Amino acid sequence: MTNGPDAERETKSRTDDEYDVAVVGGGVAGLSASTFTARDGLSTLVLDAGESILRRNAHLENFPGFPAGVNARLLLEMLGDQAETAGADRQTATVETVETSDTDEPSESDGHGFVVETVDGQRYRSQYVIAATKNITDYLDGIEGVGIVDRGKSYVDTDERGRTGVDGLYAAGRLAEKPHQAIVCAGHGAEVAVTLLEDADRGFYHDWVAPEGYFSDRDREVPPGCEEIDAAEREQREAASLDAMSEYFAEPHPDEQETHPSLREESE
Repeated sequence: MTNGPDAERETKSRTDDEYDVAVVGGGVAGLSASTFTARDGLSTLVLDAGESILRRNAHLENFPGFPAGVNARLLLEMLGDQAETAGADRQTATVETVETSDTDEPSESDGHGFVVETVDGQRYRSQYVIAATKNITDYLDGIEGVGIVDRGKSYVDTDERGRTGVDGLYAAGRLAEKPHQAIVCAGHGAEVAVTLLEDADRGFYHDWVAPEGYFSDRDREVPPGCEEIDAAEREQREAASLDAMSEYFAEPHPDEQETHPSLREESE
């Protein structure tokens, strides 16, 4: 399940436009979800319109792990890089429709899954879809069985773990009526991904890097998805993480501060 040196990652023959999982939305929920599905070995595509509301945050101060806060646009960049490191593909695109596949066009996955089409006409096939846009739901209009909740803004009706009324279709974060907090949406994205993996009979999701001997010295098998690493490997990975963080925080993030669309229109 992990992408460590000793992990056995499942490979899957597919064409360039076929994926196991398509994630619609590149905010904290979508990127968190894609990191988990990709690390488990599912081919994962993130379609990001670049409109995460987090970009409007002047300084994010309640995301755990950053005692003095963090630039919100930098956090999104780091989450995106983490998803790619895990193995996810990311495309800048706005999704126009998600529909169930025609029965005469089966995907290489079990079942037929979904066809995701962008506004520029690019089509992707996937066995699973995680909808992780903020309140945009019209791209789901063509799927029978999706419950839409209107409370001034639109949400997708789900159970507590992000399942919709359609097999293989999930919703994560704000779209699933989670509180409007980055850390809550990130956590829910991870939970939805783990739920998807459970529903797909991928086995219990550990995804834990343990010190050498943690399991084996107790005569226990290393659980699926886990790996044990020795001190040298741990030091190497820690050094790489320190170098990466130093680079991320070496200079102020270059992206301009964004604001509400209505304010941008007034200034034009």
